Amino acid sequence: MAPTYNISDLAKEFDLTTRAMRFYEDMGLLQPERTGPGGRSRVYSGRDRTRLKLTLRAKRLGFSLSEAKEIIDMYDSPRDTGAQLQKFLLVLAEHQKQLEAQMTDLQANLDELKEHQREARALLASSRKKPDATRRMAKAAQSHAA
Repeated sequence: MAPTYNISDLAKEFDLTTRAMRFYEDMGLLQPERTGPGGRSRVYSGRDRTRLKLTLRAKRLGFSLSEAKEIIDMYDSPRDTGAQLQKFLLVLAEHQKQLEAQMTDLQANLDELKEHQREARALLASSRKKPDATRRMAKAAQSHAA
């Protein structure tokens, strides 16, 4: 008999809330069997566990849940594997392009931040020197006056 899981089992295993599990079900990512009075109990199959694992992996990679669902659903259908892999490669390439653009933006922000830090340090260093120079000039003026 194939292993089955309840909502608490999977939530605990993947460090999720049961609310998140129900949300993934609402999104069509999981399709547990309903049992008990009024179908209130959920029984997840090994397939659901795998889909959940793939969903969380896609999320870590930055995919939206709808993108994750589209990719995962491709492997549930008996369609041509070549077409599925081509689609997957297109989705991955687009996502890579987005991440690289974000990385470029982040690098520009970091460079700007570092420049502001350099300027602030230089201003701080020059402001510390000015009081010393002013005091020395005042002492020199006093000694000349005396």
